[in-house]
Amino acid sequence: MACPVTEIFSSVQGEGLLVGCRQVFVRLHGCNLQCSFCDTPSVQEPGFCRIEQHPGQRDFKIVPNPLTVKEVAAAVYAYDLSVHHSVSLTGGEPLLQTSFIRELAPLLKGTRRGIYLETNGTLPEELARVIDLVDIVGMDIKLPSVSGLPPFWEEHRYFLKIAAQKQVYVKVVVGEGTVEAEIEKAAALINEVGAGIAMIIQPVSHAGEVMGISPGRVLELQRLALRKLTDVRVIPQTHKIMGQL
Repeated sequence: MACPVTEIFSSVQGEGLLVGCRQVFVRLHGCNLQCSFCDTPSVQEPGFCRIEQHPGQRDFKIVPNPLTVKEVAAAVYAYDLSVHHSVSLTGGEPLLQTSFIRELAPLLKGTRRGIYLETNGTLPEELARVIDLVDIVGMDIKLPSVSGLPPFWEEHRYFLKIAAQKQVYVKVVVGEGTVEAEIEKAAALINEVGAGIAMIIQPVSHAGEVMGISPGRVLELQRLALRKLTDVRVIPQTHKIMGQL
């Protein structure tokens, strides 16, 4: 089996609960959403995949797409997996490629914590197909005020219930226009599944910006979420500071 892969590289996780952890990133192509703040837009199928040869050097070799499961696994094993926390299956939206993931994931052995799935949290049926193969799930709750999309509350609720079979945290991107009711609803949804699930508030960032929201507003949104949850953290996108997308 083969699928289009955007890039494969070794770096540190730049957002969410695992920020700072060393990972091998396998970025699968394509997404079912078009969020207004997306920093990895993918509209058409890429002709080539970029594979970084030396971590952090941005010395990518270019190979034609699509890649087979064995080709992706070989690229991953070119790095020293023993020093990596996990392999991040990311995108785009990786759950558009569940058949590929089912073949690939069992081949990716040797990291310290296994497989990390980074997802927009809108495809619960597809998550159910691979939940047995992943170890950690980082899912989004998409707020309409920031994403520019309609709400996905029911999809997120169903998704989180499935994801809670494994270690899971929820990331919520916020902006200056985020309304209090959205944060309260997101926190209530998480609390419904498990009050101990961490909620990561991620300030939106645009081109040339580290944060597109004032610190005071971020802290106010965190205060609201903490009324319902025990673990609410504010974590910006640190990979942009490091120049590692």
